[in-house]
Amino acid sequence: KQLAVHCCTTADDEATRAAACVLAHLNTGASPLALVANDRALVRRTSALLAARGVRLRDETGWRLSTTHAAAALMALLRAAPHNASSDAVLEWAKQVPALPADALNALETELRRAGVGDWASFHAMHVVAVPAVESINAWRSAMQSARSLQEWLLSLREVLQASGQWQILATDAAGEQVLHALYLDAELDASSALSGGARDDVAGLAPRAQELPFDAAPASKNTNERRLSLADFTRWADAALDGANFKPATTGQADVVILPLAQLLGRPFAAVVVPGCDEANLPVSPEPAGAWTAAQRSALALPQRANLQAAAGAAWAYLLAQTIPVDVLWRSHEAGDAVLASGFVQTLLLAGQSLANDPRATQRHATQAQTRPQPRADALPRSSVSASAYADLRACPYRYFGLRSLGLSDAEELDGSLDKRDFGNWLHLVLKIFHETLTLEEKPLNAGVESCFLATINVAAEQATHTLRLDATAFTPFAAAWPRVRDGYLQWLGKHLASGAHYSAAESWQELPLGTVKLVGKIDRIDTLANGQRLVIDYKTESLDATKRRLNEPLDDTQLAFYAALLPDDELAAAYLNVGEGVGDKAGTVMVTMPDIGELRDALVEGIRHDMDRIGAGDALPALGEGSACEYCAARGLCRKDQWS
Repeated sequence: KQLAVHCCTTADDEATRAAACVLAHLNTGASPLALVANDRALVRRTSALLAARGVRLRDETGWRLSTTHAAAALMALLRAAPHNASSDAVLEWAKQVPALPADALNALETELRRAGVGDWASFHAMHVVAVPAVESINAWRSAMQSARSLQEWLLSLREVLQASGQWQILATDAAGEQVLHALYLDAELDASSALSGGARDDVAGLAPRAQELPFDAAPASKNTNERRLSLADFTRWADAALDGANFKPATTGQADVVILPLAQLLGRPFAAVVVPGCDEANLPVSPEPAGAWTAAQRSALALPQRANLQAAAGAAWAYLLAQTIPVDVLWRSHEAGDAVLASGFVQTLLLAGQSLANDPRATQRHATQAQTRPQPRADALPRSSVSASAYADLRACPYRYFGLRSLGLSDAEELDGSLDKRDFGNWLHLVLKIFHETLTLEEKPLNAGVESCFLATINVAAEQATHTLRLDATAFTPFAAAWPRVRDGYLQWLGKHLASGAHYSAAESWQELPLGTVKLVGKIDRIDTLANGQRLVIDYKTESLDATKRRLNEPLDDTQLAFYAALLPDDELAAAYLNVGEGVGDKAGTVMVTMPDIGELRDALVEGIRHDMDRIGAGDALPALGEGSACEYCAARGLCRKDQWS
């Protein structure tokens, strides 16, 4: 007998080493070979590695039907059908519908991401643009929303699958056929009559399975097929049916490797056995009985006791060790960063003096090839306009400017992403814009203080901004809770600002300035007029006050205010960041941080932009030069492949 014990580090290490053990035995002519499925996920990973090497496999254990692509495609339809389905759920299903043209799907996804609406109903209600796919999608979804009997649900589901083209795909796929069979969609159902004759035989077990569901809203009935089920009830039933079925892929011819449980090795003529997953979780000495039954209840129900399971596990392990054929036992010492112990069976072997086997994987040497940073040029690409953020990208990393600005590449926005501080910043910008456009500050009496004069007005502006941006009230709760402190701090600052003689002039003001071969463009958050008549360029910030103040440490590196100042024709002006935050304790809620010498910074920036655009037009390279935070939060990081440079 040849017993080899392998201690691996991680699941990947164990899967590749198990595959290497199988290949080593096959290379010596040992066939057929048994691959024991203690850990189903691990064995599926190992079998995928073997299949890639052309090894013929026969899986006698299979896996849950619900984990197949066919089941996922069908469940995607059921999850997209509810009236309150998310845009993500509907889009996920739509991409699996053959009846929808690819160009229509692309137009739909583009419009969804442009609108940035998380729920499908809101997107459809907007009527922003006519997308051909929407009408078909809503027609199929509307056919799957009202309550009906289980028999009627099956008929409706089959009709939608056939109309959308999914039925043909499922019917020609091995897993898809089992999905249709598990849900009785391939049975001869008649919507106008009860099940009878051969149809009753085809759907044997349908009623008992449906009765297992908790139909809280449906009245009890002797005839299960007359019970009206909601879409949520039917979805739970379908999910449970698929989860309870097992999928075994079909095999033809003689298999080189047979995947089976440890207990089924008895009497099988294998030439070698590989047993991965021999850790305490997947191969316990005393297996935990299934269910929450007590020992007395298990005895009354004739269910196996813990002692029976322990004896069976010990007998299966003893039979494995009694084999005279080569046996490889593998386990991993870590799982997701946590230490994992070997099975008690393996620990007994180690205590008896069993040594660890050598790694069967062969070491290969590959010649290294230096990878240099890319040197793209953008002289043939359009350079019609430059914004403040675009020029900031160029200053941070020329390659980022090339990828995101010259090529116009961008990340796809999440449709159902959670709200973050950026959303709060956009909301706050709109609140202050509505607030100041609603007021004529000079005509308001300020004897009682700005806070009391404008409190109601700014609260109305906040409600209007929330409605305009279609923000989910629940998701926005953390920011709404902080709003009173932010609001009060802003109104306190505004009182002092107005007292100095300054007044509001414009918000979200779009400006353009021709500059050589390009045009500077941008939207200035706010423009005020000071007591001396100068205009004050203001940019709102919701970051920490320390972060805002650090922008003044290297004013030549911070181009935002200087860029906005360049958009205005004024020879003399002022510029400042307005940090709008929460006022807690002695901490001021809103603080203005003025940028000194803005005129000189503006002139230097304009000259720098002209020089950089001329160099790009002349064909100078745009290499990746970013460092630090410029690379940590860069959407073009995957393009420049900085981690692969030599």
